[in-house]
Amino acid sequence: MKFLMMIYVDDTLLQALPEGEFDTMMRGCLAHADELREAGCVLDSQQLEAPAAARSVRVREQRSSVFDGPFAETKEYLAGFNLIEAEDLDDAMRIAQSFPWARIGAIEVRPVRDMDAVRRRVNARAHA
Repeated sequence: MKFLMMIYVDDTLLQALPEGEFDTMMRGCLAHADELREAGCVLDSQQLEAPAAARSVRVREQRSSVFDGPFAETKEYLAGFNLIEAEDLDDAMRIAQSFPWARIGAIEVRPVRDMDAVRRRVNARAHA
């Protein structure tokens, strides 16, 4: 099964790390992700730019509105993700716990929906 690990961080906790600790955590995290990628567990991973670089769009009654920055003001924000392959949710949670980012935020693990099954259900053309 595929799972998306969404990594949320809290800047207050991030900035409170001792000097050099973030770089040490990041090196360890990248090495761990590389090992999991080689094992076929991590399928993709990316970091995101800060929420201030974001833009949101909403369409209501055929009118588009674009907003700068994050949609909601929260202490924790989405900083990156890992798309993983795991046996089940418990296995995915074990993998998520092996990354250091839960110390300075949270890691949300969510099953990825089978879009081919959705296409069949709604009678949409198969993905090429």
